[in-house]
Amino acid sequence: MRMRTLVATVGVAALALTAAACGKDEPSAGGGNGGGASDSCGDLHKFTTASGVDVAGSPTFTKMKSAGKVTVGVKADQPNLGYKDADGKRCGFDIEVARMVSAGLGFDPDKIEYKEIPSANRETAIAGGEIDYYVGTYSITDKRKKQVSFAGPYFIAGQDLLVRKDDTSMDAGKTALKGKKVCSATGSTPIQRVKDEQLTEASNISEFKTYSECVSQLLDKKVDTVTTDDAILKGYAATAPDQLRVVGKPFSTEKYGIGLPLADKALRDKVNSILETSASDGTWKAIYGETLGKSGSDSTPPPLEKY
Repeated sequence: MRMRTLVATVGVAALALTAAACGKDEPSAGGGNGGGASDSCGDLHKFTTASGVDVAGSPTFTKMKSAGKVTVGVKADQPNLGYKDADGKRCGFDIEVARMVSAGLGFDPDKIEYKEIPSANRETAIAGGEIDYYVGTYSITDKRKKQVSFAGPYFIAGQDLLVRKDDTSMDAGKTALKGKKVCSATGSTPIQRVKDEQLTEASNISEFKTYSECVSQLLDKKVDTVTTDDAILKGYAATAPDQLRVVGKPFSTEKYGIGLPLADKALRDKVNSILETSASDGTWKAIYGETLGKSGSDSTPPPLEKY
């Protein structure tokens, strides 16, 4: 079964992801472009690497220049957003955004060092200098802005529910979650919302390091729904349309930002400039169309929230 193969493959990889830096030559953790583990990413977007770039006053940029490379935190279990194909090539909209920023900073995007960072560890990884920036469905929140800074947003999503295709009991959306077993990623904004709004009983909440583990639980009927941003859920539903569907009643606004060190305003301004250019010259629309746009849903680059 295609979807079970997908989540099982990613689940095995997830056991090691907290410890490992996952470069482009690492063994595969799953499928690309929302497909199964055997699918290929195909050709990635071709970016022109900027030359003569300088980001005065940025300690993070100085570190990157000294190292001669960019280290980016990502996820590897999100079809159409952040994934790896059978050859270990990384795919998806978030990956293309990470590559676009690297090129704009003057670093060859094909030489990025990727590190897979679970949701609960993102602030620690950024603040501790383990990564230079993070791109992986990272919602901008006031709480997080006390620990890290954000460029963007570069995409806006909404929290929704992934359910088994024949289950209509949650079609009303979040108001139908009482008594339901709900699963999401540890440390994520969606699971915190479920807790804060008491959408279901505490005993009915399950948390795992990755969303793919939650999807496996859903397929095995151990939970009733997986909740996170609709962009992520649509990717999973697309891999198993005969088994899974998205309810389609979003109940939040999730602004995805690029996570950066808290005090590095110079780098934040530069990354915002790169995003601004991508919106005006058509690059954003191009990489969206090559990734998330394959779901059939159109989108436009959101306005930046500079600070």
